[in-house]
Amino acid sequence: MRFFYFSTMKNVNDFLDATYLKTPEQANISKLENDALVEELLQNAVKHKYKCVMIRPEYVATAKQYFVKNKSKVLVGTVIDFPEGMASLQEKLLQAQLAIDNGADDLDFVIDYQAFKNGAFALVQNQVKECTQLGLQHHKTVKWIIETAALSNKEIIQITALIKNVVIRNFKETDYGNVFVKSSTGFFKTASDQSNGATPNSITLMLENATPLSVKASGGIKTLEEVLFYLEMGVKRIGTSAQKEIIEDALKS
Repeated sequence: MRFFYFSTMKNVNDFLDATYLKTPEQANISKLENDALVEELLQNAVKHKYKCVMIRPEYVATAKQYFVKNKSKVLVGTVIDFPEGMASLQEKLLQAQLAIDNGADDLDFVIDYQAFKNGAFALVQNQVKECTQLGLQHHKTVKWIIETAALSNKEIIQITALIKNVVIRNFKETDYGNVFVKSSTGFFKTASDQSNGATPNSITLMLENATPLSVKASGGIKTLEEVLFYLEMGVKRIGTSAQKEIIEDALKS
């Protein structure tokens, strides 16, 4: 990977969506241990002033209360219909409304990429329209996870353009900055241990086809060099679970 120097290197935390989305079962730990990891994430978020924390819905209310108590401007983000994206529109909307009620600032929806791959374009378009509308009418940032590892290059281009076109047709230009196309959940199982997250190729395709929407690179981003690389490409948010190590490296630079 070629290295690019990003001019606001010292402020890299302004672009980080610090992420912890594992269940206790996925992490192979107890609920108390999992709760402790979320608490540590919140503490570090206040300390390092991340842009946002991305956590599971059941932690949203706790995170919001914690940031209010500590007078922190860190945003609270959560995932909707995660990680498969195959729930009905009604279920997506219910999950999103609950997250909004609990204080979420960012809503990262997993798009029904399987329906898209099967040609159900009208279903996916309606899903994007209705869920985006719910988020925007509550002044939230909406991100659409397209799961690039499950898609061909052509499909990445098409689904990114679909999201963009739905937003352009149905919302005001002033809303565009609050809608993102996001690469990955980080949970998709690939064959032969291939990358299941952001890659230079997938992010390039997204950037070329998302404008005027923004792009969030997520999945498998572990180093400061990778963060700076994607920021230099033009992404506006970085999703990573390695935020602590990345910030430590940035502070040394």
